[in-house]
Amino acid sequence: MKTIERTVTVNKPAHLVWDYLSDFRSTNDWDPGTKETTRVSGDGGVGTVYKNVSEFGGREVELTYTVTDVTPGSSITLVGETKALTSTDTITVTGSEARAEVTYRAEFEFHGVSRLAEPFMGLPLKKLGDDAAKSMERELEKL
Repeated sequence: MKTIERTVTVNKPAHLVWDYLSDFRSTNDWDPGTKETTRVSGDGGVGTVYKNVSEFGGREVELTYTVTDVTPGSSITLVGETKALTSTDTITVTGSEARAEVTYRAEFEFHGVSRLAEPFMGLPLKKLGDDAAKSMERELEKL
């Protein structure tokens, strides 16, 4: 399993940051790998399903994400799956009316033949995490 985790801090109210990030469609704005995220079903709570089309390593990948846990105003966990990969993404927001801190953690579990590539995924995933953090910070500052 490979994990990336990044934390960004912005001078924006935590509740605004939460409202924005807890709708996973916001990845359309801040996740550089995302080509499109759409909500398939649900209201954003547990059981909500999103379809995410991303580009990684020059390939287009479609993941079906399901919200598995929500602590309103604080954290959301989604599990995305393909035949080759399970990605567990957790977004946690803390802070105040003046400042928000966001921690984004993604755990990647590779399946089947994709497991052979796992030892080589460190640098590409590091870059993905770094790029996403920069983009997330930039988009959150616009709120």
